[in-house]
Amino acid sequence: MKSPLKGDESVGVPYSKSGLRDAHRRGIMRLIFVATGITLAIFAVFQVFNNNPVLALLELGASVLLLFGATRVMKTSRLHAWIYGYLVCAFSFFLYIITMPEASSTAFVWVFIMPILSYLLLGRVAGFFLAFPFMLAGGVFFYLQLNALTNAGVMIDLLNPMFCAILILMFMHVYESRRADAQARLVTLAETDALTGMANRSSFHASLERVLRESQRNRRQFALVLMDIDHFKRVNDSLGHVAGDEVLRHIGRCLTERLRNTDFVGRLGGEEFGLIVREVAPRDAEGLVNELRQRIADTPAHYEGIAVELTATFGIAFWPADAEKLNELYQIADRRLYEGKSAGRNRVVASSSGSEMLASA
Repeated sequence: MKSPLKGDESVGVPYSKSGLRDAHRRGIMRLIFVATGITLAIFAVFQVFNNNPVLALLELGASVLLLFGATRVMKTSRLHAWIYGYLVCAFSFFLYIITMPEASSTAFVWVFIMPILSYLLLGRVAGFFLAFPFMLAGGVFFYLQLNALTNAGVMIDLLNPMFCAILILMFMHVYESRRADAQARLVTLAETDALTGMANRSSFHASLERVLRESQRNRRQFALVLMDIDHFKRVNDSLGHVAGDEVLRHIGRCLTERLRNTDFVGRLGGEEFGLIVREVAPRDAEGLVNELRQRIADTPAHYEGIAVELTATFGIAFWPADAEKLNELYQIADRRLYEGKSAGRNRVVASSSGSEMLASA
């Protein structure tokens, strides 16, 4: 069976490659901006007393920019660029202070935070490729500050931070890999109907809301389709719930195998399914849905050698022709579905007047 989530890779709440929701990443970035800004302001004061006025001015200027950025990061539309900009500037600054032994002999410890921030905000792959070169450069600069490895003590001074940095990088890489896999499984469980493998009700509604927002921006119409299996209770009563489960899986296959990559389908509960048909004229949407109705009628489900004949009824509502608000659109599709039920089932109802009602011969 084709993926029921095809055509909609951002089902439900969108996640970045780091595994965090964008809202969470924004909150983390704001916290980082504030914490870094305050830290740099404190260090700027001490650098003045340490006779490093240039470094003090640099830290103070960066502090002001970061505190200002904390007020803007929650609203920016270019969050990814902000993250890269912060990390590259921060890591470059860490390398700069390492080359200035008069600023602090322990400045190299900031290298250890590089993989933590990179993996947290960018994910496993991008985080590694950003952090590793900077950490390597930090190791080279620290080695140069040691002048020469003249004795075992100097060698220990080099190996201590080097092994610590390697271990932190390895730990973050393994941890992020495991966390990303666990996150993916949790998201799948949260958004997937366990019986059919299709999107569940909450995932379908989240996708519908996102399609509505996209359609409002580009003014491209779409169709919301609600479908109900006719006389499904009879299957459960006569053949049992295991047969009913097989019927639901069969219906899922019938729907997903015919839809386009841009369309979306989910199980809303019980014997009810929902479809989103994007960027399609009303007449074309009716034709596609009627093909699905006919496919279900012509393709019986099989359970223990028994052919189970099935039909389904569909109600269609069109955005924005029928309604522009999502709850109104849903109510119209639901009403048309039950108009089809009342009219004899095995129908596609595309208008409330019932004048556009397609049924099998």
